[in-house]
Amino acid sequence: MACGGLMSAPVCLIENDENGKLCVRKQAKDILDGIKEPVVVVSVVGLYRTGKSYLMNRLAGQQSGFALGGTIESKTKGIWMWCVPHPNKEGHTLVLLDTEGLGDVDKGDEKHDTWIFCLAVLLSSTLVYNSLGVIDNMALEKLHYVTELTENIRVKAEGSRDEDESADFMRVFPSFVWAVRDFTLELTMGGDPITSDQYLESALKLKPGNSSQAERFNLPRRCLRHFFAVRKCFVFPRPASTQNMRKMEELTEKDLDSEFLEQANTFCHYIYDNADPKIVCGGRTITGSALGNLAEVYVESIRSGKVPCLENAVVSLSKIQNDRAVEQALESYMTEMLSKAQLPMDPADLSNIHTVAEKKAIEGFITMSFNDNDQIYQKELMRKIQNEYQDMCLQNHQASHMQCEAVLLEVFDTLEKGISDGLYLKPGGYRQYRDMLAQLAEEYKAKTKSQIMCEEVLSLHLKAKEEVGNMILRSDECLSAAEQEKEVQRLKNEILEQQQRGLEEQNRLQAQVFKDMQRSHKEHVDQIIHQMEREQERMRRDNEQVLKAKLREKHALLQQGFDQQASRLQRQIDCLKSEMQEEQKSKPSKVSRILDGVSATAELIVPSFVPKFVSAISKLFK
Repeated sequence: MACGGLMSAPVCLIENDENGKLCVRKQAKDILDGIKEPVVVVSVVGLYRTGKSYLMNRLAGQQSGFALGGTIESKTKGIWMWCVPHPNKEGHTLVLLDTEGLGDVDKGDEKHDTWIFCLAVLLSSTLVYNSLGVIDNMALEKLHYVTELTENIRVKAEGSRDEDESADFMRVFPSFVWAVRDFTLELTMGGDPITSDQYLESALKLKPGNSSQAERFNLPRRCLRHFFAVRKCFVFPRPASTQNMRKMEELTEKDLDSEFLEQANTFCHYIYDNADPKIVCGGRTITGSALGNLAEVYVESIRSGKVPCLENAVVSLSKIQNDRAVEQALESYMTEMLSKAQLPMDPADLSNIHTVAEKKAIEGFITMSFNDNDQIYQKELMRKIQNEYQDMCLQNHQASHMQCEAVLLEVFDTLEKGISDGLYLKPGGYRQYRDMLAQLAEEYKAKTKSQIMCEEVLSLHLKAKEEVGNMILRSDECLSAAEQEKEVQRLKNEILEQQQRGLEEQNRLQAQVFKDMQRSHKEHVDQIIHQMEREQERMRRDNEQVLKAKLREKHALLQQGFDQQASRLQRQIDCLKSEMQEEQKSKPSKVSRILDGVSATAELIVPSFVPKFVSAISKLFK
């Protein structure tokens, strides 16, 4: 069983404000904002006082948590949330949503119940419908909220609605689990035993005919069959005696009916194993942070009197998520760089830290970003990371430059004092000066050999001392004119050789910059393609699931004599197959478009990055 590792108890996610309008609680939103991993969202809906909260507590691995209550009053108001580590899926969070009981006569607002039901559908990846007794026509009529889904939820924006919307709904709607409580019948049909799933499908059979009575009978059944590609059923016997039922929170497992306990465990394991992470249009898996934003988008739509639209929600969500994704990815990059980079350091080591930090930042961005189809936000992140890296490289060079200068001043202090005291202005003084200069240069190199600015700082120092050396040379009477001329040339050659070493040092730094930019470009492309492949695989699975459901439905219709409806469904199946083929064909062009887009950004960044980098280094040298 899961344990409440993220939250010790449930909190209210959606409630009514002082004006009676739905709103998202800040406390719950803040909790979701802190969840950066994918979420598996399981909602429970059903009539009030039917034991919904008990099932949610079982899923959380707790005896208590969501309020159960032992009276006829509905305990849960609005939608309550409990986030726990997923027991089976590492790196995922299980988000449990317990909804306000439907049909409470004291509320007097049926539309409120409809919106609670719709929000449960919109936010969950698995929807559990909880009812008492049996699945009969009365039970299905009480599930009238499902017949209103197309009136209260739109998949696509206005002007882009398809003739067959059922496939669109199936792709994004949760899997459906019917939990029948206090079930006392034998699971048999025609004298033969049947499974609970067969019991559900039997209850969803359509009635032939075109009368208003047949249409009313078929409507909730048709909606369940058309909207939910995956359907599952569990039947639970009564958990305990009537007396004990009033104190369910106090009961231990030994106080519960063994058959009920076994079924409850089977139910939990099914949810753990089969409930998928929450997705939205386009097959995109969302994190806890995105779920909180999605809840706000849907609730705001309802508050403003509009019908929640999944396509519009994705557009709104993408802006919120992508802005935050860039901000948090950049923050992740800077945190990693500042914690690991101890300046000054070897550029190769700094590059390695940058590589790890950038990879981590991009992974975080990809996880959090949303619908960034043209990579606009990822390109923005690419630019910002490279700007920060450029600044870090410059700081590294400045730190190295300062450290090298400090060592140089310390090492050459003896020579400077000798020059000031005129120690070398005597016969034979030049050779003494030259030997001391060479000795101190080697000492300096030994102390700064790990520093990237070692050669350049020494080059500048030798160039600055050229005139002093020539002055000492001219004053040395022990040397002939020819020897002096030879020494002048030798000194010039030494300075040129040192300058060449400094130039080679700069070239190595520039080569490192190019290497970093090329690797960065590859990392961005790899991450985008990897994410796109994951999304396309999820879309392929969803489409296959929808196709399988429609083929199953067509077979059922033919068996029941609904030939005309089966024929119409076949046209939908053909259309869906065609869409799947087109999607597969367009994959190479999508990859090509992504490569072109990111490469174009890299082509803009690299030419400006390197000259700015070299220009800044040149200023540093001057």
